[in-house]
Amino acid sequence: MSRPNAESRPDPWRIPVIVAQIPDTGLHRKLEASVAERQAMAEVAGLREVLSAQADFDVVPKSGGRIQVTGQVRARVGQTCVVTLDPIESEIGEEVDLMFAPEAEARRLADLIEEGEDAAEPPQVIDAPEPIVNGIIDLGRLATDALFLAIDPYPRKPGVVFEAAVTALDPEDHPFAALKALQQKKQGKKKGK
Repeated sequence: MSRPNAESRPDPWRIPVIVAQIPDTGLHRKLEASVAERQAMAEVAGLREVLSAQADFDVVPKSGGRIQVTGQVRARVGQTCVVTLDPIESEIGEEVDLMFAPEAEARRLADLIEEGEDAAEPPQVIDAPEPIVNGIIDLGRLATDALFLAIDPYPRKPGVVFEAAVTALDPEDHPFAALKALQQKKQGKKKGK
């Protein structure tokens, strides 16, 4: 998942979870972005503002060192209507269900999926798991990515419809009108001789 300017800016919302410290029963995390984190998110996403951002995640260990993260991200963002240019607010609610695996395992599965795309049968795994980088899963980044992917790139105020201006065509205003005028002018000169 990539975001605008992801390489040039640090992640605006960081909540690292150390995989080795996740209990066998899993853990539940309720997150809420601070004012500074919301301002940084707005800058990265090119939004007028992020009024609120919360996430609710269940982090559960699975076999083979994999970790499943499920939950929901909710936010209220300030945007600009693409039709009226008025400020508007949008509600976002995005479900999250991702599997994470150790980096080497995630790469191996991604390669298998790529090879399977050439095969006649569809692969058993639909999406490769996300890599666990340096033994950490960053729930803040996960929430930010889900939020950014859910933002409407062309927000409109409720009930506003873009209508192109329709102008009636003048019957004398067509590509051959100039030729017609020249022809009439030429015929007028012939009659005047």
